[in-house]
Amino acid sequence: MSRLRHVAAAAAYRPAVVYALVGVIGAGAFLWPFWVHTDTLAADAHSADAPLVAALVGALAVTVVALEVRRGTMQGATVALLGVLCASAAVLRLFDLPGGGNGMFFLVVLAGAAFGARFGLLLGLGAMSVSAVLTGGIGPWLPFQMLVLSGIGAGAGAVGSVTSRLPAGAEVAALAAYAWCCGFAYGALMNLWFWPLQIDGGALSFDPALSGGALVSRYWSFYVATSLAWDAAGALANALLIALTGRPVMRSLRRFAHRLAPVVEMEPAAPHAIAPA
Repeated sequence: MSRLRHVAAAAAYRPAVVYALVGVIGAGAFLWPFWVHTDTLAADAHSADAPLVAALVGALAVTVVALEVRRGTMQGATVALLGVLCASAAVLRLFDLPGGGNGMFFLVVLAGAAFGARFGLLLGLGAMSVSAVLTGGIGPWLPFQMLVLSGIGAGAGAVGSVTSRLPAGAEVAALAAYAWCCGFAYGALMNLWFWPLQIDGGALSFDPALSGGALVSRYWSFYVATSLAWDAAGALANALLIALTGRPVMRSLRRFAHRLAPVVEMEPAAPHAIAPA
């Protein structure tokens, strides 16, 4: 019996390990230019490693879905719904909101809050990859967009686990505030996929000789000068969209979530005892 418990525990931990690997690969992809920077590092260095990062993250996403289905924590209906939401979010990216936002972030935040952090992470990865095909936005920046949006979806799941106990209006307000913050976080993180590769001696460029505090200060100046106004407009648009439509959308998503909730984690069946002769 202890062996069966050990097998069941291993099956439960495998998906968590894969999710952690996605985080480790994502952090490494963003941070390695800070760690191993040299004077000869090319500005297009991510053109070489971005396909590898995208392939690894995509393979891990497929693996974790297979593991979740095998455990019983995801059903065929859940996988189908994930696919539909990925496609829907990708289509919403085609429609720009006033100020530069788009409906993709709105749907990822609300669906992540309704279905949980793991679902939100997978939705962020899938939605961004599908949208890149629809918009022709395939390039070395794509895996970084996938990783950041998956983090936003996972974070929405964590927020949703708390806001689900609140009244509907308060929950929508909290999710709108989260989406507003994510508008800035997305822009700030996405700048990091190229900023440490640009060394031109300018006052706002990356300088590996700077200390940590000075480097953060320089990046903040770069962000304010290049992205803050755009991100502020997009963040406001995302927050207003959730504030205006969040209640009916969350009601529908939570209805689906409740229908899919009674999931039994499959454990290896105990061997049949052999009756004594």
